Order: sequence, then C-alpha cells, then structure tokens
Amino acid sequence: MDGQLLLVLLLLLLGASGPWGQGPGPEGPSEELLKEEFPEEEVTEEENGILVLSRRTLARALQEHPALLVEFYAPWCGPCKVLAPEYSKAAALLAAELATARLAKVDGHAEPELTEEFSVTEYPTLKFFRDGDRLHPEEYTGPREAEGIAEWLRRRVGSSATRLENEEGARALIDAQDVVVIGFFRDLQDEDAAAFLALAQDALDMTFGLTDQPELFQKFGLTKDTVVLFKKFDEGRADFPVDEELGLDQGDLSRFLLTHSMHLVTEFNSQTSPKIFAAKIPNHLLLFINQTLAPHQELLAGFGEAAPPFRGQVLFVVVDVGADNDHVLRYFGLGAEEAPTLRFIDMDTTKKYAPAAGELVTAATITAFCHAVLSGQVKPYHLSQEVPPDWDQQPLKTLVGKNFEQVAFDETKNVFIKFYAPWCPHCKEMAPAWEALAEKYKDHEDIVIAELDATANELEAFAVHSFPTLKYFPAGPGRKVIDYKSTRDLETFSKFLDSGGQLPAEEPTEEPVAPFPGPRRSCSRPGHRGGTVCSGTQGSGGP
Repeated sequence: MDGQLLLVLLLLLLGASGPWGQGPGPEGPSEELLKEEFPEEEVTEEENGILVLSRRTLARALQEHPALLVEFYAPWCGPCKVLAPEYSKAAALLAAELATARLAKVDGHAEPELTEEFSVTEYPTLKFFRDGDRLHPEEYTGPREAEGIAEWLRRRVGSSATRLENEEGARALIDAQDVVVIGFFRDLQDEDAAAFLALAQDALDMTFGLTDQPELFQKFGLTKDTVVLFKKFDEGRADFPVDEELGLDQGDLSRFLLTHSMHLVTEFNSQTSPKIFAAKIPNHLLLFINQTLAPHQELLAGFGEAAPPFRGQVLFVVVDVGADNDHVLRYFGLGAEEAPTLRFIDMDTTKKYAPAAGELVTAATITAFCHAVLSGQVKPYHLSQEVPPDWDQQPLKTLVGKNFEQVAFDETKNVFIKFYAPWCPHCKEMAPAWEALAEKYKDHEDIVIAELDATANELEAFAVHSFPTLKYFPAGPGRKVIDYKSTRDLETFSKFLDSGGQLPAEEPTEEPVAPFPGPRRSCSRPGHRGGTVCSGTQGSGGP
C-alpha cells in the first residue's frame, strides 16, 4: 500500500469517528475530507433545469448556488411521483424569471449517507440551503404545487413585501388582489418590521406591502404602527395595532390574518377546504343546502347575518349537498334529503351537535344555536349504525356504536377490537390476520375479537383518530383500556392475548393513516419506523 493511499485511509478513519470512536461528530465530515474522499464531479442537470445531486456533487452545488432547494426522494415513493411534475414546473418558472434560486434533487435510496446527514426520515423531504450553509438548512413546509414552490423561494431570495413610497403605489397594490396586507411601521429597521417580513415569507396566499411614509399613515387614518388587511369583501378592512410595549407577536398576527382573510361565510369545496382547516378556529357551523333550490338559497342571507358576532370564534361554512360533498354528509351522518339543516362541530374533540328537530333556519335560531353549543347547553350526538342481527354469529364479532359499550366493557370478557375505515389500505392489509385471530380464539369463552367501522360509528368513551386503531379491554372492573401499538400479525397478536394484554417489544411495521381519506403526503424511509406510512392532509376527523 503506497503512502498516499495509507494517508487517505487514515483520514477517513479519523473523520468517520466522533469522540471515543462513537460515530460521526456533531458537524459531520469536514469539507476538506469530503473533497479528499470524493473528488469533485460536474453537477448533472436535467432538461427541466433541476440539478441531480449526490454525495460527490452536493458540496459543489452549494458553493455555486446561494439559494438551493433540494428534494430528497425515492423512486418507489408515490407522493414523490405526484410532486415530480409540479417540481419541474416550479424549476421552469424560476428559470424563466432568471431567478437565483435553483431546484435540485437527491435519490435518498441511492444516497443513504446524505439522508443520514440531513436527518431525512420520509420522502419527499425538501430542504432549503442558503449561502452554502450545509449545517443549517431550512425545512421546506410550503405548498406542493408549482406556483407555491416558486413563490416560497421568491420570498426568501427577494423581499417578502413590496416597499410602498406613495399613495399611488399603495392603491395599485390594494387593487391588484382580493386580500392585501400592508405593514405601517415608522422604523423599517426595528424588530417589529423584521417580524412582519418573516411572517410574510410563509403566508403565500396573501400579498404584502410595507411602508414608513408619514403621508400613507395619514391617508389611511393611522397614528401608530399597524398592520392593515385590505379585502374586497365583507368589512373591507381590518386593523391589527402593534402593541407599543410588547411589540408585534407573530402568532397573534398570524391568527388575525387567517381569521380576517376569510369570508364571513365560506362555501366548502376543494379550493377552500385547506384554508378552512388551517384557520385554527376549532368551532365550525355548517349549513347544508341545495344551491339549485331557491328556498334554500334564501337561507344564506340569515346565515350571513348571524356570522359577524362569531368571527374568530366560529367558522360559518356552507355545504352544497348537490355538489361533490357526499363525504361530508356521511361524516355527519346526513342524507342530502335532510337539507336544509345545520350541524356544529368542535374540531378539537370531533364532537358534533344538531339543532332541535324541525327548527327553522333563521338568523335568530342560528345565533341561539351557536350560543347554546358554546355554553354547553347542547349535548353532542354520536353516529351509529344499527346492530346487525348476526353481529355475534361469526368468530369475528361486528360492533357498532349502539352495542359497543355492552361488549367492550363486559367485565367477564377480554375484548380485542379493531377500529377501521373501509378505505384504509393498512386496514385491508391486516384483515386476514385479524380474521385468523378471531378463528384461532373462537372457542375461548373469555376472549372476544371484534371490529368496528369508526367512520360510521362514534363512541362516547373516546375518539378514534387514526386507522387502524387497536384497543384491548381486559376483563374486570374499572373500564380499563390498553392501546395496542406493536406488529400487526397473527403471531404477535396471539402473544399479546396469551400474556394478558402485555405489549410485545417489537416495533410496529406501519403507522396508521389519518381518519379522513386524503392524498398521501409522504412515505417513511425504509429502516425508519419500520416501513411505508401514509399521512392525511386534514386534521383528525374534519370533513
């Protein structure tokens, strides 16, 4: 072995170990060592302008591109395939603008060293590198469509708000969009202005302006630092004065903008639903009507009249039963023929409330219903299917809301229940093992294996937030419940039952999906948390 090769091997050995030889140091290998280990190569670029990076080319790309968004993907990952065309379009948009920001990608499956270095645990993961800083990339949490990706980068490479010098510029900005936010700050160099600009980086669905001009303060009737939201609907304007002692609170301003940028009454559809769920207002009042019927449309006036006093406390949402909203009707246990009707939901608890049967929908009854729910005067209702006549005739018992309590909390039985959704792929995958478990223990009088469709049945005892959820209800008093979170196969299920509900030590092979069927957003990296997982786009239980 020649001396140069021996030196390289020695450097690699030293660089690969942190203190006491216990793995990489906190900052990873040095750039000098990376250059020694991996001679620089030319960075490959696809026709769409996306850079294709590896451990041999990442350092060079970071050096050459001061603003670089990198996608870590896997060839087999479904959500990555969905993102790919949007990512390509975003690259084209930025290239057409001659922007300094560039897009790149890394095949995480082929580059395990990079996925470990940047703590990539699921695909796709996107990280933004600024000014070649390899140690502190920013996690990308923005949209996954082309214009959103491009705008996220624009607001980081350039200013996130337009500097306004006169009334003409301010009026032009306000007139250009339905919602425009302008920060009026006497000193654009202070912390409040910086906090405003930082918030504007991520509020991509709004247009932002910024000014320190006394002329504009006077023109818009302001005497102190204020953030003003201008909108072409409802009140037309909403002011957020900056606290002179405490300064601008980003959390408070974010909630203010979300609340006041929405219409007092919002129609539920695929475009508005993300904003409805992002508003962080847990109370939603839904009016179900058929928009093709004139008598139903007449109810909208009273619904809108009741809304203003509840702004920021209750979201008023219209659901057209004649549109593609069957999933919302099912979630509330309604049929289209029951419209017009109201339903109230607390998104934090998923508790649902209904007005008295036959009550008319007017501004007065809507207001009274909201106050009654908020003050705890109305009890929530729980969905339940009817008990099947043969629910207990097979080894696998069928439970619904109406017979759950008597079976699950039977003090003479050990009851193991699968809470599932008919559309859930993980539920379908484990179904044979669950049926085999029921067959195996069918002659054990003290063991019951059961399943419950949690999309059609709700329980007073607890809410089911993901699928499949497995719970064990041991015999005896006290209504004890044990969550099962281990491997979902016949052997492990059997060990669990035979040990009286003791959880095995094995890690789960999959994580459950969210309770509402939305598109998968990510896949976990193999070797991390055991396997591929799906996650939904909506919160737990929302329509």
